Amino acid sequence: MAGVKGRSGGPRKNAGGARPNSGGARPGAGRKPNPPVPPTLVPADTDMLALLQKIALGQIDASPIQVRAAVAAVQYTHPKMGETGKKGAKGAAAKDVASGRFASTTPPKLKLVK
Repeated sequence: MAGVKGRSGGPRKNAGGARPNSGGARPGAGRKPNPPVPPTLVPADTDMLALLQKIALGQIDASPIQVRAAVAAVQYTHPKMGETGKKGAKGAAAKDVASGRFASTTPPKLKLVK
């Protein structure tokens, strides 16, 4: 009954059809559940970059969730080369050179001679 609160919608009555109550859930309808992915045995001490390389080479089968987790974790153990920048790399190289044989000496002490 349209216009009456609480009485609209629901299964409709057929006029003597094969299905007396149409509407509602049909058996077997809807998306099928995905089969569970068996866990891959990966050693706990495996480096994430090495793990991603093995996955790329096809040596290890990993689920998409495991790959995303490895990609997220690898940024904490292996920084990108470009994060330090050219100036930072140049400064680090200069410090390495200046620390050995070419290190700066201490300035001479000036004393008042009598």
